[in-house]
Amino acid sequence: QVQLVESGGGFVQAGGSLRLSCAASGTIYPMNTMGWYRQAPGKQRDLVASITRGGTTNYADSVKGRFTISRDNAKNTVFLQMNSLKPEDTAVYYCNAANYRNQLYWGQGTQVTVSS
Repeated sequence: QVQLVESGGGFVQAGGSLRLSCAASGTIYPMNTMGWYRQAPGKQRDLVASITRGGTTNYADSVKGRFTISRDNAKNTVFLQMNSLKPEDTAVYYCNAANYRNQLYWGQGTQVTVSS
């Protein structure tokens, strides 16, 4: 059973940076597309960024130029470098990944809080 384990959330002041990590375990196969979603209180869960196994990236307009997604295929790990954080980036961030059968998996979520 694939498990996604996230780390790196926390509390930061506006303008600061955080780096999230998500490692997939329980599989010997490389994951396909991996990504990050976020959900603020009372709002829906939205895509932040995604990256294919070949390295093609996609970003939400609200984070372009500030966030960078990357991955280590050998370790089935995806990263999200978040710079110039804003209070509106405050949310629970969830890792998402698809395996070779395009079955989707979710991490448990990690809280990111940005103070003004």
